[in-house]
Amino acid sequence: MATARLRVYPYPDDQAPVEDHSPAVPVRLADLYPLLAQAYRDNYVWLRDFENDELLVGKDLYEVIRAFSDCRPSA
Repeated sequence: MATARLRVYPYPDDQAPVEDHSPAVPVRLADLYPLLAQAYRDNYVWLRDFENDELLVGKDLYEVIRAFSDCRPSA
């Protein structure tokens, strides 16, 4: 049986793909947090794949998150 060979050619410098790290799909927080809560509670493996991803949040939500993390009781 013949083996397929894959050849990889680099992009020329002027045609190299540009990595865009900006958010691509808008998602409502109300739709997102129940899914994340369930995945966290049930220890879904796929959630760990995204642990180092960064999310952009508005300044007002950021302020609320910081205030909440400063005043919630520690375990």
